[in-house]
Amino acid sequence: MDLILDLLATVSRWSRSNLSEIALALVGCLLVLFGSDFKTWVEQRLGSIAGALRVPLMALLCMVGSGAALIYATPWVVRGLSQFNNYSLAPVLLVVLVLIGVVADRR
Repeated sequence: MDLILDLLATVSRWSRSNLSEIALALVGCLLVLFGSDFKTWVEQRLGSIAGALRVPLMALLCMVGSGAALIYATPWVVRGLSQFNNYSLAPVLLVVLVLIGVVADRR
């Protein structure tokens, strides 16, 4: 049992030192998974605008929306993940990665 707890603490300490990169990767994965839903929602809202204006406006909104999500959501994820202690951070990250994999597989 001590071996498992030591392994969890070691992996959690490593994860904590790379938490900003892990959070950025998680937010990026969520953007990839749900970006098409956001794009569809924006297309529905811009449907009545002429095509010559709709395409650049669509590109601008997707670019700004994705960029803002990467910039502003990542620190929130870091703050949330940093609340876990050294025995629970690694299992939480593992569960989150499995859940993202399940969602990706179903899409």
